[in-house]
Amino acid sequence: MANYTAADIKALREQTGAGMLDVKKALDEADGDQAKATEILRVKGLKGVTKREGRSASNGLVAAQVDGNVGTLVEVNCETDFVAKGEKFVALADRVLAQAVAVEAADAEALLNSELDGKTVKEVLDEANATIGEKIEVRRVARLEGDKVVSYLHKTSPDLPAQIGVLVAVDGGDEQTARDIAMHVAAFSPTVLTREDVDAATVENERRVAEATAKEEGKPEAALPKIIEGRVNGYFKENVLLEQPFAKDPKKTVKKVADEAGTSVSGFARFKVGV
Repeated sequence: MANYTAADIKALREQTGAGMLDVKKALDEADGDQAKATEILRVKGLKGVTKREGRSASNGLVAAQVDGNVGTLVEVNCETDFVAKGEKFVALADRVLAQAVAVEAADAEALLNSELDGKTVKEVLDEANATIGEKIEVRRVARLEGDKVVSYLHKTSPDLPAQIGVLVAVDGGDEQTARDIAMHVAAFSPTVLTREDVDAATVENERRVAEATAKEEGKPEAALPKIIEGRVNGYFKENVLLEQPFAKDPKKTVKKVADEAGTSVSGFARFKVGV
């Protein structure tokens, strides 16, 4: 029997982030030698990178950094929440975020192709993929500039890293209002800033659905235009940030709150892990 203990298994799992069975097999093969077992996990992991390409990476974290009037938001994914809360994965995500800031990446492709310590970020992720034994990827990157940019990170579970991340750019006003709006974005998940940002095809489809629904409900023909307009406006109130009822005061829209604070929202980004 290999010369290792339960404490050795625990230590190697924490060091590599690999699964229990993989760690035990590696320690068996290495006859309990931690360093050799780590190398075995890495080699076998590299062989399995291609096999993991099709697997779902729906766990992970979001991370953000604001420097002056520029904010960067990244989503780094893995397969399980066990890995997501591990020190190795969190440290890797911190490196990825720092790299995104350094190269001013505005999308995942630019970040993955950038060079980090003599390798592309994609290669760095593949190596981590090999060691940890899970598919690891950068799903999204956002870069936001404005007169003032604030970030907000929200944990949906106390034992996991942040699962929702928000950047909000504003012109004028105070930072507290901007931060309140960022928290609102996290909670109410708007999809666009203004109704003009909604795709015309989407608006037309909402009109068709509203008309068909009203007719199905037996609404009078003369009332249809008003009913359709009301339901389309309802769609805008649900999806357009500036038209949403403000989280802290639902009697006011986000735009009203911003106007009263002497600020205007110029942009936002919101990521939720796996969504």
